[in-house]
Amino acid sequence: MREDSVHEKIKPFLKWAGGKGQLLPAIVKRLPDGIADAKTVYFEPFVGGGAVYSYLNSECRFSKCHICDINRDLYTAYYAVKHRPAELIAILEEFAGEYLPLDAERRKECYLRHRDSFNAAKGTDGFCGGGKSLRGKKRSHSPSQSVYHAAELIFLNRTCFNGLYRVNSEGLFNVPHGRYKNPRIANRDLILAYGRLLSNTEIHCGDFTLLEEAIKEQGERAFVYLDPPYRPISRTASFNSYAADTFDDGSQKRLAEFFRRCSDAGARLMLSNSDPKNTDPGDSFFDDLYDGFVIERVRASRRINSDAGKRGEINEIIIRNY
Repeated sequence: MREDSVHEKIKPFLKWAGGKGQLLPAIVKRLPDGIADAKTVYFEPFVGGGAVYSYLNSECRFSKCHICDINRDLYTAYYAVKHRPAELIAILEEFAGEYLPLDAERRKECYLRHRDSFNAAKGTDGFCGGGKSLRGKKRSHSPSQSVYHAAELIFLNRTCFNGLYRVNSEGLFNVPHGRYKNPRIANRDLILAYGRLLSNTEIHCGDFTLLEEAIKEQGERAFVYLDPPYRPISRTASFNSYAADTFDDGSQKRLAEFFRRCSDAGARLMLSNSDPKNTDPGDSFFDDLYDGFVIERVRASRRINSDAGKRGEINEIIIRNY
């Protein structure tokens, strides 16, 4: 596998805070031998925006992949891209056709209407039907509720501030409108290509432990990449609100136990996380938690910080059992 080909593969169809695009070279360099073997089954229990999945599956084309996330909105988007791409593209093209000609103030109004619509679906099993265009006119076709919801997520993702996905304590999406001049709302070629990439992939929604039995069944054939919500490196640096429930230290410990159980079953595992030693050299939280495994510190760019002066390179950790 060529490290210089990392950025030539299929890109994620969503922008995602904490995405591993910039960490890919370090991840690729540490992949286990033989990962491109046709027998390898790939698991990613915290798929997020799918930067690692997108690259590895397009490069290796695994025999089977299982991706999972606890975020129901994200699950809905992946499902629509795989099973209903044409319908999804049609809705996005309509969104783009009505949003892009608007001036800045009307764009913001349009964005907020869709944010409200998207959040209203939280009380209807994670989906929204809509059934109307941005101007309130009756649609000429009747997309399923799940596909419409997926289209709204992509629309918001492409037009919100910094392409973030963030929810409040009630699980409602609360990112403000962005100021992109010409956002790519309907990327037909990318969605169709990503749908093909997903053809060998099962999409799951739930806690990371949902995949445990399947990983154990595959044993040595399984390769698992774990990218959980990062442990905050300071009390003010937390950005793990991708779901209403936070991923606290108790969750990190539960994940470490999962890592050990899957390792004992023969699976090969890699995990990335923040390095608490960036701010407290005496904080050995992950060193203690993953004692006995390979723990490496790699340089990574800090991309989310309200203070531009504090954005730059920091250490992240990569943990392996091989």
